[in-house]
Amino acid sequence: MEHRHLGRSGLLISEIAYGNWITHGSQVEEDAAAACVRAALDVGITTFDTADAYAGTAAEEVLGRALRGERREGLEIFTKVFWPTGPGPNDRSLSRKHVMESINGSLRRLQLDYVDVYQAHRYDYSTPLEETMQAFADIVHSGKALYIGVSEWTATQLRAGWELAQDLKFQLVSNQPQYSMLWRVIEAEVVPLSQEVGIGQVVFSPILQGVLTGKYEPGKQPPAGSRATDDKSGANFIARYLTDEVLTAVQQLRPLADQAGLSMAQLAVAWVLQNSNVSAAIIGASRPEQVQDNAKASGVRLGNDLMKAIDSVIGGIAERDPAKTVSPARRP
Repeated sequence: MEHRHLGRSGLLISEIAYGNWITHGSQVEEDAAAACVRAALDVGITTFDTADAYAGTAAEEVLGRALRGERREGLEIFTKVFWPTGPGPNDRSLSRKHVMESINGSLRRLQLDYVDVYQAHRYDYSTPLEETMQAFADIVHSGKALYIGVSEWTATQLRAGWELAQDLKFQLVSNQPQYSMLWRVIEAEVVPLSQEVGIGQVVFSPILQGVLTGKYEPGKQPPAGSRATDDKSGANFIARYLTDEVLTAVQQLRPLADQAGLSMAQLAVAWVLQNSNVSAAIIGASRPEQVQDNAKASGVRLGNDLMKAIDSVIGGIAERDPAKTVSPARRP
């Protein structure tokens, strides 16, 4: 497993990170979740990403138990704040109240004294940015988080947040956007701005919830037990990609993967890692063998001819509009 700097910081993270969105605490039983975490550790993954809202806060608890007993200094643990974690009006958003209470809840559930990176899970239009960033500054200065990151912020929002972080003397080092062969909305604006100010991308859904593995075939029903058949595990997230046009194009990637000696999933993960602004690609799993397969994308270098061939197959149907990076207009 290779490691990369997180943005322009001194923090090294595994270039493939393990994330537990829609798996731990919901889609898979805890024993299976723990087996996936063990598989991640065994292949050299040291970076683990979660969020307070995943599985109604249960995902943090499952990850905390799965990592119990591991050497803390050998891990980089990320979590997030924004989405609702309770029924009250202040159990959400990036207000000072919710941010300060949420970091304490996350640390308790994860059984940690600090997290390596604490992330704003979306941009909050209902709270002054200055209020949020001051809360993050206080969390860093108190030692409860070492660095601050965000998720799905636009280039304009990133610049404003980075400038406040500079004023408040803490490091805003990362952005966590969706990014894959089919979802390239960060390339036009977010990546250039991030390269300028030293923010690294920690991208989620590099295999697009399984779409880029080729297991969904045009004209056929989704495989039984797949994510596309389970409303609780992201079926709505990938429904837009289950068209004959997209699935036919994805199948045309198979000979390119074979030529490179990679599985379809490995090709998809390796593709996002070719972007020099990507610090890590987050993978999820319900079975240990999925972790083991995806992890083999670490260190893979795709040649220019292969990258061009991939783009000729799938680039024409990829989403590239920067306006697709959005956060809720109202408090969730």
